[in-house]
Amino acid sequence: MLLPDVAAELLTRKHADQEARQRAARSQEHDDGLSVQAIDRDNTAWLKMVVAQHGWPGVDLVGEEGTDAAWLIAQHAGHDAAFQRRALELVTHAALAGQVPAIHYVYLTDRVRVAEGRPQLYGTQYQDDGTGIKAYLTEDPQLLDERRAAFGLEPHAKYERRMRERALSAARN
Repeated sequence: MLLPDVAAELLTRKHADQEARQRAARSQEHDDGLSVQAIDRDNTAWLKMVVAQHGWPGVDLVGEEGTDAAWLIAQHAGHDAAFQRRALELVTHAALAGQVPAIHYVYLTDRVRVAEGRPQLYGTQYQDDGTGIKAYLTEDPQLLDERRAAFGLEPHAKYERRMRERALSAARN
């Protein structure tokens, strides 16, 4: 059963999330009344209510764009580690049921593992350590490209190049 109001709200919240992050990156300000952190907290609280009422927002409930927006909110819910872990459980089941793209599982897995201080599995999470952008520690790096290929991801070296180019481009703007 499609929930058009929930889908529309997810897209509105995704837009606010991305706009706040772009504004913060441009201005280097992180607390301007519509701060990234405030939006993340509000979005997480709202998504928790949706999940409690309807389960994970898969394609049957909110369509593809809505599912992408729900995943993005979960990605940015690091301030609520318990919810982020619960979202990963739900996304895992939803991916197996074909209700969300498997890539949501991949990125959220790495995000949760990094937040827990564990090595990531798929090499999707990066940090700027002050000397440049680099990937967080990865479990069994010799098997990284094999794990990535299993989900249709490009080799890590190519992904890393794109991440570095993106970081350089952002620094110039």
